[in-house]
Amino acid sequence: MLWNRKSEKKGEKLEGPKEVPPPFQKYLVREKKLAPELAKLLRAVQRKRTSDGGRYDFRIFDEADAKARKMEVTDYASLDGCPDLILYEGWCDEGANQIMLEEKKKVNWDTQIFSQAEIQRQIEALREPGSRVFFYTNRGGKHGGPLGMGAVVVELNPGYPGRNEKKYNIFTADVIDMQPVDQGQKFFGSNNPKRIASWVKSLHDKRAFSS
Repeated sequence: MLWNRKSEKKGEKLEGPKEVPPPFQKYLVREKKLAPELAKLLRAVQRKRTSDGGRYDFRIFDEADAKARKMEVTDYASLDGCPDLILYEGWCDEGANQIMLEEKKKVNWDTQIFSQAEIQRQIEALREPGSRVFFYTNRGGKHGGPLGMGAVVVELNPGYPGRNEKKYNIFTADVIDMQPVDQGQKFFGSNNPKRIASWVKSLHDKRAFSS
């Protein structure tokens, strides 16, 4: 698999992912209008140019997105085979104190954070059996999405009111390209939209973790 390959050149060792260096964070905030708290959560890999000793190539990615896609980023070259993970790509020249980054993938980071009452209203608005609504999460065991930790999906149970069936099925899911992956993993069932909304709200807030 390409993302496990260490380098194109035999014997060359590339550094693993690290926090985005402060000068790049400032560049992302100033030039790309990225929120400062988000710039700190992204990850960067670098490669020194052999033909130009003062320049380094950089790629910036979201580790949560990599985990959602089940891809392991080990170094700069490992992203050659998964361009969908690269958010920004460019270079820096330490001697000239220059940075240049190109946005490779547009991501909508401005995700609305709903109140518990708003979450409950959206759940209660489900009418058709099997219809769903989802909410991004910043905590939990899943990955991806703008809040970093996947999503909670609430479904109006098509089997309700069958025997031992609850009105709502609640799933947790990884998120890729802003959408929950497949059906997700069923977490519990409930007849109480207020209880569901309270639980969802405990996981639905501003992003706090890198992955």
